[in-house]
Amino acid sequence: MADTKPTKPAPFSRYLNPKKHVSKKPHKAVDTEKKPEDVVPMPEAAKPLEKVEEGKVPQPEGLKKVVKSKKELARERFNKRKASKLKSQAKKLLLVKRARAYMDEYSAEKKALVEARRNARITGNFYREPDSKLIFVIRLKGLNNLTPKTKKVMQLLRLRQVHNGTFVKVNKATLELLRLVSPYVTFGYPNLAAVRALIYKRGYGRIHHSRTRLTHNSLIEKALGRYGIMCMEDLIHEIYTVGKHFKQANHFLWTFKLDSPKGGFNRKSISYCEGGDYGNREEKINTLIWKMI
Repeated sequence: MADTKPTKPAPFSRYLNPKKHVSKKPHKAVDTEKKPEDVVPMPEAAKPLEKVEEGKVPQPEGLKKVVKSKKELARERFNKRKASKLKSQAKKLLLVKRARAYMDEYSAEKKALVEARRNARITGNFYREPDSKLIFVIRLKGLNNLTPKTKKVMQLLRLRQVHNGTFVKVNKATLELLRLVSPYVTFGYPNLAAVRALIYKRGYGRIHHSRTRLTHNSLIEKALGRYGIMCMEDLIHEIYTVGKHFKQANHFLWTFKLDSPKGGFNRKSISYCEGGDYGNREEKINTLIWKMI
C-alpha cells in the first residue's frame, strides 16, 4: 500500500484576514472613460433642483398641492362674501329709496285732501270725503249663543277668538258678511298710523303654516317676493292702499291678537251709535286700536 501524505489544511489566518490571500491572476482592463455617444443629453424641460437652505427640509409635492388648494378655496370664499355684501348693500339702498317714495306718496295724498277741503270751504261747497277701501274688524264676544251661520262667517273673517282683529277689503260681499255678524264685532276705517302700528307691534306672518314674528325683511321677501313685496314698508303700503296683491299680503299676515282695551268696554250688547261698543265706528276705530295694542 503506497504511502499517502496528508494534505495540509489552509491556515486559519486566511479566514481572519482574507485580503492577504487575494488571487494573483491578472484582471482585464476596464475602459472607464465615457464616449460622447454614450452621454444622454439633458431634456430642455427639466429644471434644476431647488437649492435647499442649510437646516431646512424640502416641502413634499403633495403638501404643496394641499396648501395651494386651501389658498384657492379661501380666495373663492372671500370673493363670495364680498359679492354678497355688495348685493345686500345695494338691496338696502333700494328698500330705503322705495320707503321714501311711499312717504312722498302719502304726504302728497294728504296735501291734496287738505287742498280739496280748503277749496270747497272757500267756494261755499260741501266736500265729500273719499270712501275708504280698508276696514279693520275686531271680535268682541265669545261662542255663547252663536248660530251656525254666524260661526261660519266668523271663520271666513278669521276671527276665531275674542279680541282677534283682521283687515278686510271693502266690497259688497264683505259688507254683507259684516252686517250678519255686526252684534258680535266692531269695525271701522283705520288710518296709516294705525296700520303701521298694528303690523310693526303685533304683526306675525304665516310661514310654513306657523305663526312667526316678523323680525327681518328676509322673512317677508321669501313669502311675498314674487309679488314685489320685499320689506315691512312694502307690506304696509300694500295693505293700506288695498293694492293689486292685497289678498296675498293679508293672507300672509296672521290674525292680530289684541289685548283688552285700557279702561274696558262700555256695553257690548249695545251698538256704538247708541253708546255701546259693537257695530261700525268709522274713523273712531283708530282710538280703540291704540288702546288695544
